[in-house]
Amino acid sequence: MFVLVPGDRTVSWPKLRALLGVSRLSLPDAEVARAATGYERGTITPFGSLTAWPVVVGERVTGEVTLGAGAHGVAVAVDAAAAATALGATVADVSEAEPAG
Repeated sequence: MFVLVPGDRTVSWPKLRALLGVSRLSLPDAEVARAATGYERGTITPFGSLTAWPVVVGERVTGEVTLGAGAHGVAVAVDAAAAATALGATVADVSEAEPAG
Protein backbone atom coordinates (compact mmCIF):
# COMPACT_ATOMS: atom_id res chain seq x y z
CA MET A 1 0.00 0.00 0.00
CA PHE A 2 0.98 3.62 -0.40
CA VAL A 3 0.64 6.09 2.46
CA LEU A 4 0.98 9.79 1.64
CA VAL A 5 1.61 12.28 4.44
CA PRO A 6 2.90 15.86 4.44
CA GLY A 7 6.68 16.29 4.33
CA ASP A 8 6.78 17.81 7.81
CA ARG A 9 4.99 14.82 9.32
CA THR A 10 5.60 11.09 9.60
CA VAL A 11 3.36 8.04 9.38
CA SER A 12 1.77 7.24 12.72
CA TRP A 13 2.05 3.46 12.80
CA PRO A 14 -0.52 3.06 15.61
CA LYS A 15 -3.07 5.19 13.70
CA LEU A 16 -2.42 3.35 10.44
CA ARG A 17 -2.68 -0.07 12.10
CA ALA A 18 -5.97 0.97 13.74
CA LEU A 19 -7.35 2.22 10.41
CA LEU A 20 -6.46 -1.05 8.70
CA GLY A 21 -7.48 -3.26 11.62
CA VAL A 22 -4.12 -5.01 11.79
CA SER A 23 -1.62 -5.51 14.60
CA ARG A 24 1.56 -5.36 12.54
CA LEU A 25 2.89 -3.43 9.55
CA SER A 26 6.37 -2.94 8.18
CA LEU A 27 8.11 -1.20 5.31
CA PRO A 28 9.51 -3.45 2.60
CA ASP A 29 13.24 -3.44 2.02
CA ALA A 30 14.52 -1.52 -1.00
CA GLU A 31 14.58 -4.48 -3.39
CA VAL A 32 11.07 -5.65 -2.49
CA ALA A 33 9.78 -2.08 -2.86
CA ARG A 34 11.37 -1.76 -6.31
CA ALA A 35 9.97 -5.12 -7.43
CA ALA A 36 6.49 -4.15 -6.20
CA THR A 37 6.40 -0.62 -7.63
CA GLY A 38 9.03 -0.38 -10.35
CA TYR A 39 10.64 2.56 -8.54
CA GLU A 40 13.73 3.00 -6.38
CA ARG A 41 13.21 4.01 -2.78
CA GLY A 42 13.12 7.80 -2.63
CA THR A 43 11.33 8.01 -6.00
CA ILE A 44 8.27 5.85 -5.29
CA THR A 45 4.92 7.26 -6.38
CA PRO A 46 1.47 5.69 -6.56
CA PHE A 47 1.11 7.04 -10.12
CA GLY A 48 2.41 4.49 -12.62
CA SER A 49 3.32 1.84 -10.08
CA LEU A 50 3.63 -1.68 -11.48
CA THR A 51 0.72 -2.65 -9.20
CA ALA A 52 -2.22 -0.43 -8.27
CA TRP A 53 -1.77 -0.81 -4.52
CA PRO A 54 -4.34 0.72 -2.14
CA VAL A 55 -3.59 4.34 -1.19
CA VAL A 56 -4.13 6.12 2.13
CA VAL A 57 -3.78 9.90 2.10
CA GLY A 58 -3.28 11.71 5.39
CA GLU A 59 -6.07 14.19 6.11
CA ARG A 60 -3.50 17.00 6.37
CA VAL A 61 -2.50 16.56 2.73
CA THR A 62 -4.40 19.48 1.21
CA GLY A 63 -4.12 22.08 -1.53
CA GLU A 64 -1.38 21.79 -4.13
CA VAL A 65 1.23 19.22 -3.16
CA THR A 66 4.32 17.80 -4.78
CA LEU A 67 4.87 14.08 -5.12
CA GLY A 68 7.90 12.15 -6.22
CA ALA A 69 7.60 11.34 -9.90
CA GLY A 70 9.60 8.14 -10.31
CA ALA A 71 13.15 9.49 -10.57
CA HIS A 72 15.54 11.22 -8.20
CA GLY A 73 15.12 14.99 -8.33
CA VAL A 74 11.84 14.81 -10.25
CA ALA A 75 8.48 15.78 -8.75
CA VAL A 76 5.00 16.67 -9.93
CA ALA A 77 2.69 19.29 -8.44
CA VAL A 78 -0.92 18.13 -8.11
CA ASP A 79 -4.09 19.09 -6.30
CA ALA A 80 -4.29 16.82 -3.25
CA ALA A 81 -8.04 16.22 -3.47
CA ALA A 82 -7.89 15.46 -7.20
CA ALA A 83 -4.98 13.07 -6.66
CA ALA A 84 -6.81 11.28 -3.83
CA THR A 85 -9.87 10.90 -6.04
CA ALA A 86 -7.84 9.69 -9.04
CA LEU A 87 -6.10 7.11 -6.84
CA GLY A 88 -9.31 5.96 -5.12
CA ALA A 89 -7.59 6.78 -1.85
CA THR A 90 -8.87 6.55 1.67
CA VAL A 91 -8.35 9.87 3.45
CA ALA A 92 -7.68 9.50 7.19
CA ASP A 93 -5.71 10.79 10.17
CA VAL A 94 -2.57 8.65 9.82
CA SER A 95 0.27 11.08 10.58
CA GLU A 96 2.01 12.73 13.49
CA ALA A 97 4.48 15.58 13.88
CA GLU A 98 8.12 14.77 13.14
CA PRO A 99 10.01 14.23 16.38
CA ALA A 100 11.95 17.31 17.52
CA GLY A 101 15.58 16.85 16.93
